[in-house]
Amino acid sequence: MPHPFDEIPDRRATESIKWRAYPADVLPMWVADMDFRSPEPVIHALQNRIAQGIYGYPGQVDGLIEAILAWLETRHGWKIDPAAIMLVPGIVTGLNWFCNALGQPGESVLVQSPVYPPFLSAPGNAGLHLQQMPLKVWGGRYSPDAAAFDSACSAAAADGHPASLFILCNPHNPVGRVFTRPELESIAAACLRHNLTICSDEIHADLVYSESRHIPIASLDPEIAARTVTFMAPSKTFNIAGLECSFAIVPNPDLRERLQQGGRGLVGWVNLLGQVAAQAAYAEGAPWLADTMDYLQANRDYLYNYIMVEKRLPGVTMTLPEATYLAWLDCSATGIDNPYAFFLQKARVALNFGGEFGLGGPGFVRLNFGCPRPMLTKALDRMRRALEQR
Repeated sequence: MPHPFDEIPDRRATESIKWRAYPADVLPMWVADMDFRSPEPVIHALQNRIAQGIYGYPGQVDGLIEAILAWLETRHGWKIDPAAIMLVPGIVTGLNWFCNALGQPGESVLVQSPVYPPFLSAPGNAGLHLQQMPLKVWGGRYSPDAAAFDSACSAAAADGHPASLFILCNPHNPVGRVFTRPELESIAAACLRHNLTICSDEIHADLVYSESRHIPIASLDPEIAARTVTFMAPSKTFNIAGLECSFAIVPNPDLRERLQQGGRGLVGWVNLLGQVAAQAAYAEGAPWLADTMDYLQANRDYLYNYIMVEKRLPGVTMTLPEATYLAWLDCSATGIDNPYAFFLQKARVALNFGGEFGLGGPGFVRLNFGCPRPMLTKALDRMRRALEQR
C-alpha cells in the first residue's frame, strides 16, 4: 500500500521558492524544505486562529514557551530557564544578529566549512572577518579538528583580526554529522581556550536518525552555557519554514542584554501565525515527526544504497547522513568541472552548488531527499542516465 508521503504534491502554485526557481521540467532537489504536508494539528491551529479575523501586532502566543521547554526537556534532556528563550524571526536573521551584536570591528568569526552559506556571509555583513576551518575527513566521516582552532586563531591574530566568535552547525549542514559528546567537548575546550563566544545553529536537532543522538553544546556544562547562544526552530522539523518562527536560548543574562541592545530597530516581531504553528507543533506534532523520520530514514538508506552499494551514479560518492534530509554528494571522481550545472542541464535536476558552501565545497552538490520516494527515484535515474550518456 502506498505511503501517504509517496504522493508528489503540485507546489508550483504555492509560491514555493524551491519549485518556482526553475522551469517546469526541472526536478527541484535543492532548497531545504520537505515536499510533505505539515502536521494536521498545526493546520488546525492555524485555521482556528485565522478564523478569528484579527491579525494585529502579536505579543507572545500563550503556551508557546511552555511547549518549547517541555520539548527540549523531553527530547534532549535539557532543562532551561524560561527567561533564557528569545523569539527570533528566523535563524539566518539570528546568525546576523549574533555577529552584529557580539562582534567588534576588526575581529574574526570562525566557522567549520563546508557549511550552510549564510554562515559565510554573516560575518562580512557585520563588518567582521571570516576565518574558515575545514572539517577533516577520517575514514569517510567528517569530523571537527581541535588543532584547527589553534591554527585558525593564530592566523587571525597574525592578520590583526583576533577571533572572538565561533559559529557551530550541529547537526551539520551539509555533511549531515551529529557531533558526539567527545567531539563537542573538544570544541568547547577550544572555545574556552581562546575565549570564543559560541553561536550554535541546532535547527536540525530533531531530524536525527536512529543511530545517533543530538547533544546541545550548551548542555555540556554551565561554563559553556554561559558563552553560548543556541538557535533552534520548528521550521525544518515540522515543515513550516515559511511561517518564520525561531528562538534563541541564551542562559547568560549579560549576553541576552547585549543581543537585545544589538537587535533594537533591526530584529522585528515574530510572525503571529508562526508562533501559533510552533506552539501546536511542539505540543502535538510528535506522532507526525515519528512517521516522518521513519520515511526520511528509508529515503536516506535508499539513496545511500543507490550510490554506494549499487554504484549507479558512476564517480559519485557520499557519506551516510546522521541527521537532516540533505545528502552531500562528492562528484570529484566524475571529472565534471561543475556538477551542479551538469545535472541541471543534462539531467534537469536542480541541486545546490557545492562551491557556495566554502572550503571543501567545490566538486560537490547537495541533494534534498525530503521528498516522496517516487520523486527521489526519478531524480536519481535522471542523474544516472546523464552520467552514462555523457
